[in-house]
Amino acid sequence: MVPGNKTTPVVMVVDDEPELRSLLSEYFERHQFTVRTAPDALSARALVAEAVPDVAILDINMPGENGLSLARWLRETHPGIGLVMLTTAGDSVDRIVGLELGADDYLPKPFEVRELLARVRALVRRLRSEATAQPSAAPLTTQRVRFGQCALDLDSRQLFSHDGAEIPVTASEFELLALFASHPNRPLNRDQIMEQAHNRGWDVFDRSIDLRVMRLRRKVERNPDKPEVIKTVRNVGYVFIPG
Repeated sequence: MVPGNKTTPVVMVVDDEPELRSLLSEYFERHQFTVRTAPDALSARALVAEAVPDVAILDINMPGENGLSLARWLRETHPGIGLVMLTTAGDSVDRIVGLELGADDYLPKPFEVRELLARVRALVRRLRSEATAQPSAAPLTTQRVRFGQCALDLDSRQLFSHDGAEIPVTASEFELLALFASHPNRPLNRDQIMEQAHNRGWDVFDRSIDLRVMRLRRKVERNPDKPEVIKTVRNVGYVFIPG
């Protein structure tokens, strides 16, 4: 997935604003990133054909093919790439669509470049950690926890549907499911989840917890819009309801 080496992550910036491309290119290069830029989706596709970056930073509103369409193509053709969407401030529709397409994070314009750098660094660490994680060999007997119609195998670190088909989950998604499994019927607030996350070695921001929960609901709930397994507890956080 990753061109370059372990110490030099590659970021592709796709935005039709030349000033912003120049700013991000200079800033990220000062912080030990290799940066490639494209003014539109067509140019970005050409860059990806040459070498797949670690992370793509995509502006949603571009002339021609927009960032959402490009994000869909990148997620389908290169599922290991990290995606960060740049959205118009207050435009929740674009943000939600981007997350549903598989974006890892988003920032509304205008944004603080230091925050973007921090988020990209955390995303690169997570992606590389997941890429190097060695799957556990499945033992003869396994411990499984029911998540609605799905079952989480704690030993083999796999999630299965009701018909036995494996549902792909990332390392951090598995850790979050395992955390819920170890605290059934007990509401967990975001601080508790973030504390456990750092103890387990994966990076989170408050917003990324909600993103991971949303993705897990799409995998384990009958109706993700009306969750029965991972429920929201108002003003607290989330609770796992087994059974």
